[in-house]
Amino acid sequence: MSIFTGAGVALVTPFKEDLSVDYDQLEKFIDFQIDNGTDSIIICGTSGEASTMSHDEQIEVVSACVSHVNGRVPVIAGAGANCTDEALNLAKRSEKAGADGLLVVTPYYNKATQKGLEEYYTTVGNSVDIPIIMYNVPGRNIQPATAVKIAKSVDNIVAIKEASGDIGQVATLAALADGCLDIYSGNDDQVVPLLALGGKGVISVLSNVAPRETHDMVMKFLE
Repeated sequence: MSIFTGAGVALVTPFKEDLSVDYDQLEKFIDFQIDNGTDSIIICGTSGEASTMSHDEQIEVVSACVSHVNGRVPVIAGAGANCTDEALNLAKRSEKAGADGLLVVTPYYNKATQKGLEEYYTTVGNSVDIPIIMYNVPGRNIQPATAVKIAKSVDNIVAIKEASGDIGQVATLAALADGCLDIYSGNDDQVVPLLALGGKGVISVLSNVAPRETHDMVMKFLE
């Protein structure tokens, strides 16, 4: 079963002048998103500036988001890292904080081999019980065969955010996966092509400012 169908927002994290998290503003952002049809909140991803926060701060933001969303839509926590131990720590703590799922990016800075990516995702996936979305980015590419192999070997790795920009690769992935992986667009300019290949929706930066329009774009296509 899909974690969500439609448009999930890669939510920004608001900060105060003293660089502490502005939790009052965060709650307003969340309500604005849900009131305008956003289908899932992705918290502490790249757009949420997770790489500039400590792990404790990141988990506090995830906890605050889970509490304020209060079950209205799924909350997916960013839990990737360039160190597998750090990814494990974030994954376990995000699950304990109540996240409904995890978004796990390919290790940044490092350029892992396909075997390395397989071991990274398998290790993280087997450490938690909640569903995981792999996050594929240019330069640290999960090849379609690797993504499918991972999904078939780890039960809770159920989806991929495809931001490679390569539509041909996504078409190959969709054919090889044959339904074992949900595919979400990771690029706002490729939503419709990925939906045409069987995608479930988008994890969107655009949704921060145009949540209703992004949701409607996906759902009108699917209808």
